[in-house]
Amino acid sequence: MCRLKNLFSLSIFLIFFSISLNHANSQEKNYYQDIVNDWNKIFPDRNRNAAGPKFFKYIIDKDISYEDFVEYNKLYCAVSGSLISPNSVPEYVYLSENKTEKKICGEYYRCCIPCSCDLMKYSKTIKMKHQFKGIEKEFYVFTIDNPCGKSDFPERVNKKYFCNGEKLDTKQVSVIDDKLVIGLLHNAKTCTQYNVNAIERHQVTGRYCNLRNNTPLDQLQSGMGDIFIKLAR
Repeated sequence: MCRLKNLFSLSIFLIFFSISLNHANSQEKNYYQDIVNDWNKIFPDRNRNAAGPKFFKYIIDKDISYEDFVEYNKLYCAVSGSLISPNSVPEYVYLSENKTEKKICGEYYRCCIPCSCDLMKYSKTIKMKHQFKGIEKEFYVFTIDNPCGKSDFPERVNKKYFCNGEKLDTKQVSVIDDKLVIGLLHNAKTCTQYNVNAIERHQVTGRYCNLRNNTPLDQLQSGMGDIFIKLAR
């Protein structure tokens, strides 16, 4: 009987030890530092303006778990290309789904307030599938139309990062239905009317965004200003 009790106790100990070890390993992962270390690989000329698509491609090409994919995608702004501090609080936003036009709600990690407004007005969301370690997952991503043929392509954005002539360069960016993927919509779901009302009443995504999105392009002085808008409109 004592031997059985000892074996049972040992089994319980090993289970908890394994759980604690896995948790510790997860906690030890420094996603932010990984990106910083690879900065020159992602942006050879260090120009990250509006380069969310380069971050997304860098992350999705990694041989990682879905959980890791999600964590990496919390650390850059899809609109500006800026890095975001770990443990930042996301904005709750909605975007139209590309084909159905139904509203999809979710969390967006942004560097500054205007980016939420620009994203909601100029981006649409599409469902994407990808095979991660041991599992295929489906998730919503932010997209914009192919900007490569624009005569007013923003000068401060490195066009070579995105384009091969007037086509999107699939070696450098992710493309779905001829649209450029710029980032991940976290915890996405079809909006309820309550969700939409809450977003439209919010001080930022409602009041401020309404003001910003009705301001002429040549008068925008905050956030990425006209850079992302010229890229995405």
